[in-house]
Amino acid sequence: MKKLILSISLVILGFMSVNAQEENNEKEKRKGPPSIEQIFKDLDKDEDGKISLKEAKGRLKKDFKKVDLNEDCFITKEELKKAPKPKRPEKRENN
Repeated sequence: MKKLILSISLVILGFMSVNAQEENNEKEKRKGPPSIEQIFKDLDKDEDGKISLKEAKGRLKKDFKKVDLNEDCFITKEELKKAPKPKRPEKRENN
């Protein structure tokens, strides 16, 4: 019985290890900015092909009016493609 419990435990630990590795691989792949497709997948909760102010988060919410070029209160993929790229803070040199 103890061997069976040990075997099951090892299998479960193996699955947990594989899942943790897959999560790490996904994080590694996403080092750059997210794609437009990924932004819409994450934010377009009603899946209407547009992001409303209510659905927007973070920088996109803050800069919503700048990105919503036709001022219809929605952001489309085309508007997001044309959006000004956010300025990244300059790296400071260690002196």
